[in-house]
Amino acid sequence: MRERPLSPHLGVYRFAYTMATSIFHRITGGALSVGLLLLVYWLMAAADGPEAYDSAMEVLMSGFGKLVIAGFVIAFAYHLCNGIRHLNWDLGRGLERAEARRSARTVIVAAILIAAIILLWAFGGGAA
Repeated sequence: MRERPLSPHLGVYRFAYTMATSIFHRITGGALSVGLLLLVYWLMAAADGPEAYDSAMEVLMSGFGKLVIAGFVIAFAYHLCNGIRHLNWDLGRGLERAEARRSARTVIVAAILIAAIILLWAFGGGAA
């Protein structure tokens, strides 16, 4: 029986934006799945009546609740931008190394901008 090749130790790899964006895409996908439970909780509280809704809003608007919401928004913005990048790859665009690096940086910048706009609107009084 032939021995299968072993992957090199993680210390051998050099950091690359494309590697980081792939890892963060998986992490944000998981975070969005968990975060959707929070959305379901809020919707169920809204359907249950004013007391349950007020209680849910108290939890969500606490310091910790706002931190969780901010994390959800950041995960959403990043996953959205990187998902668009992956769709372009599926169409055969942007697969060259230089273009992949450039699109990785673009995804990070766009996600930060989108998340900042949403969070400033939501917590800065625009959503009130």
